[in-house]
Formats: sequence, structure tokens, C-alpha cells
Amino acid sequence: MTESGGRLAGRRLALGVTGSIAAYKSVELLRLLQAEGADVRVLMTPAATAFIGSLTLETLSRHPVDTDVLALQPNGKIGHIDAAHDVEAIVVAPATARWLSAMASGLATDTITAACLATSAPVVVAPAMDGGMYTHPATAANVARLREYGYRIVEPEEGELASGMTGRGRLAALPSIVDAVVAAMSDAPRAGVAAARSDYAGRHVVVTAGGTAEPIDPVRFVGNRSSGKMGAAVAREALGRGAAVTLVLANATVDPPAGARVIRVATAAEMQAALQALTPPEGPAFDVLVMAAAVADFRPASAAKRKLARGEGLKLNMEPTPDLLAETVERVRAGLAASGETGPVLVGFAAETGSLERAPEKLRAKGVDMLVANDVGEPGSGFGTDTNRVTIYALDTPAEELPLLPKREVARQLLDRILVRLEARRPRKQET
Repeated sequence: MTESGGRLAGRRLALGVTGSIAAYKSVELLRLLQAEGADVRVLMTPAATAFIGSLTLETLSRHPVDTDVLALQPNGKIGHIDAAHDVEAIVVAPATARWLSAMASGLATDTITAACLATSAPVVVAPAMDGGMYTHPATAANVARLREYGYRIVEPEEGELASGMTGRGRLAALPSIVDAVVAAMSDAPRAGVAAARSDYAGRHVVVTAGGTAEPIDPVRFVGNRSSGKMGAAVAREALGRGAAVTLVLANATVDPPAGARVIRVATAAEMQAALQALTPPEGPAFDVLVMAAAVADFRPASAAKRKLARGEGLKLNMEPTPDLLAETVERVRAGLAASGETGPVLVGFAAETGSLERAPEKLRAKGVDMLVANDVGEPGSGFGTDTNRVTIYALDTPAEELPLLPKREVARQLLDRILVRLEARRPRKQET
């Protein structure tokens, strides 16, 4: 029975359960989704029924459970087709290695893959399996392919597995899966509304967010007031439009959006290493880079290994941190010059105070395609706010000043402008 309120009130979902030992958790996941107000129907693979009986889920969901891809429902309808057209999102939890492989290859071997192939609704996937299986290159490639389809992947957790071993493969915490569904549904239309945008499907967007913390000693650090809200808004908007998103997240007061691949960093050096891994010599592993993080401009030349005692004062010998934006752009351009390929769209952010007069010069000096500048001293446009007033600079178009807007709307308008450049360089392949 669904609750009258909740974040999913009145929304229709399908829960796909595959043959993992974690299938027993699907009962509690069903109840959590219902507690958020969702009307949930269940699809199961034959292997899943060996772990949990379909009668349990049928009783709790109050819908027939589809277990046979060839069977008809009592009303004569094909179960998986009816589900694909009726629901507003599909969540597959747990998803086994076998299911990931079948889905990545487009094989309709069970009711869940068939429904996912037939639907235009958002799909959330929560893998669960032994650690060695999840880290195998074949599984990693299948997960990457599903991200390209626009599916939201809720990464498994590290911990003790059913095999008795320890590794990454435990089904994600159920509240995290629910949050991912809520995030997907926030971008999905209700019945009768035009389909959600998917203009970034098949694209990989990398976003940096948050502020770095440069250590003075094991307790203290030099940092800034960045909350990470703007970068998180860009990541969330890109996910909602079908992109695979990697979020390089420094210190932030906002949670990363569910469905993004998150690389946690603390210092400028750690962020530098993460960006280097994403821009190997053979070329960048992304279509769009949005550098919204606030990287500290200076750091202590050396950090004390033990906490410094309180004294009359503290003098720090500071050194500049690497210019990660300019460095990354230079590395991308160098790789493209060698390969001859068209490049990704590169976007930087610049936080100024008092005026934006330095922004045009930063645009040229950094070598980016676009620079988004804001005056953090202006009310409603500073660190930690939910709104922002930005001006977008580019070498080939006049500066465009946007009014004070919610950061999610700023992200939407920014991605609209990025897409124009992206399509001119790397148009998506059309199905034939």
C-alpha cells in the first residue's frame, strides 16, 4: 500500500529483481518506495525467484509479479510491455553481472531487460555481486555502456560479501537507492507530460566542485568558502538530461547527486591527479569538462606532521598551487593536436569580487571555450547560496549576462549553451 505523501507521491514505478543473494532486500526496498508514496509493480528474473518467492512481492505490491517474458497477464496484456509503457521509472535492484551484460548488449532475456528496452522512462540500476566480479573489466565495460544509455548507476558498497570475502559488491544502502529514484523522478515527467530531455544521452560530462583544503598540520588547513552547490547543480542537470557524469568533489556542504560517479578529493594535488587520470595522453575521456571547483590559490609549502602547539603567532610559508584549469586545458589541447580529433567543450568558472573586469583576460589566459564568472560579494551570488548571477564569456560570442537565478536554472542554461558547441564538434550518432 502506498502512502499519501512522500517524495514519490502518486508516481508509478517498476522494481526489477534479479538473481542475487541480495534479492531478499527487495522486500524492504519495495516498502521504502511505497513509504515515499510510489505505486510499485515488480518484475523478476527466473533466478530471482530461487532467492525470494514472487508471492511475497505480489502481496506487498498488490500487483501481479511478472516473472516470465513470454507469459500474459490475467487481463491478456504482455506484462513487460504493459510495465514499460505504464511506469514512470524502472529501478533494478539488485542487478547481477549477468543482467548487466544482457542489458548492455540489448538482449531481452527476461522481463526486466525487455521492459527496459521497451521503455522511455528513466532507469536506475543498483548492482550487487562478488567483488571480483564487479571489478572485472567486462563488468566495468557493461556498467559504462549503461551509463552511456543514460541509466543512473547506484554504485555498490565495500564490505563483507556473501562469499565471505570483503570487497566492493554489496548492494548500496537502500535509502541511497531510493534517493537515486527520487532524483530520476525529479527530472522525469508525470504521465501525459512531454518526455524528459535526453539531449546529453551518450555523452560523458566531468564536473569539478567544492573547495580544496590545503593542510597546515593534521588538524588545520587553508581553504575557502565554496559549498559545491553550483558544481553539484551542473552534475545533477547533466544526469537529468541523460549524460554519464563524473563528479570530482572536494570539500562541500552539499551531497553529490545520485547516479554520478564521484571521485572524492581534498587538496589541489589530489584534484590534479584525478584530472590527469581523466585526460590521458591518448585523449580526454569526456565530452564536456566544467571546472566549477574553487581550488585554493596558495598552500603551505610544507605541512607539519604533528599538530602545531598554540603560541604567540603562526607564520606560514605559502606557495602557489598549480593552475589546474589552464594545466588541464593545455593537456587536452596537446593530446588533440597529436590525434587530430575534435575536442571536448571546456568550461571554467571564475569567482570575482567587486567587478568582473578580469574575466575576459582569464578567458584568454586559461584557453577555455567558455568562462562563467560571478561576483561572490553580491547578495545572492556568493558562496553557499542557492542562487547565482553569472556572466558567460566566450571568444566567439558577446558576453551574456544572466539575471539572478536558482543555481539549477543557471546549470540548465549553461548546459544549453554547451550543447550547441558540443553538437557542432561531436554530433551524436543517429540510429539507422
